[in-house]
Amino acid sequence: MSAADSSLLRPKLLGRATVNVVVAVSVLYTLLPVLWLVLASAKNRDALFSSDLLSLSDFSLLQNLKDVFAMDGGLYGRWYVNSLLYAVIGAAVGALVSVACGYAFDKYRFRHKEKLFGLVLAAVMVPQTVLALPLYLMASEAGLVNTFWAVFVPVLFNPFGVYLGRIFARGYVPDEVLEAARVDGAGELTTYARVALRMLGPGLITVFLFQLTAIWNNFFLPMVMLSDQDLYPVSLGLYQWNSSASVSPEYYPVVIMGSLLAVLPLILAFVLLQRFWRSGLTAGAVK
Repeated sequence: MSAADSSLLRPKLLGRATVNVVVAVSVLYTLLPVLWLVLASAKNRDALFSSDLLSLSDFSLLQNLKDVFAMDGGLYGRWYVNSLLYAVIGAAVGALVSVACGYAFDKYRFRHKEKLFGLVLAAVMVPQTVLALPLYLMASEAGLVNTFWAVFVPVLFNPFGVYLGRIFARGYVPDEVLEAARVDGAGELTTYARVALRMLGPGLITVFLFQLTAIWNNFFLPMVMLSDQDLYPVSLGLYQWNSSASVSPEYYPVVIMGSLLAVLPLILAFVLLQRFWRSGLTAGAVK
């Protein structure tokens, strides 16, 4: 190898090594808290702060699992079911609404379409915490405060999902296919439900996963809307337990175990739907 080739290869190797180091640090930054959570969930209250987490002594995983579902009369199980209802049903309905709106923006012509879509894009940049107080006032006027619907209804409408729905409709649904369905006598609803929606499957799954993650981690809106513990999602319930742990230390192990269990549905959803999610992310990437 000549000196010129060596000098050209050195910056490439240096750049690749830098990228690998950044990726390794990012992976460690992401996985270390999860590893700590797994190890800490197997410790009892006394061992949690006094022993080495890597030690196999004071193993209390099963006991902590029993305690988390027995604490406060089994409230955690109720919170978990609430979160599943809020997140799974809300994400499914929200994904259908978002993809349908995005399809309409892409395939139909109507007055002020681009101006309305600009409002949708502007709404993407509005933080959800800013909307919490107006949503509370509207729910109060409607008599929905401290009910299931006060948390469920606002999560059904996602401007970012509408934006993604339009991108997916443009990338997955050719206009020629829709014209062929109309020529065969299919109406607009039939064309969408039986033709377009099937093509939008990967996009629908992608929007569903984004919605599922956002709703499952939703904290501020339930805190503003709810005062009944039986309606709390997992995020708000664990926050309440963690606030009580400074006075009652027996809450520390159940908070950690509850946090570990709260991660599992998202991991399961991404693993099961990973194939559709990956294909959905490439929509519109290649013309």
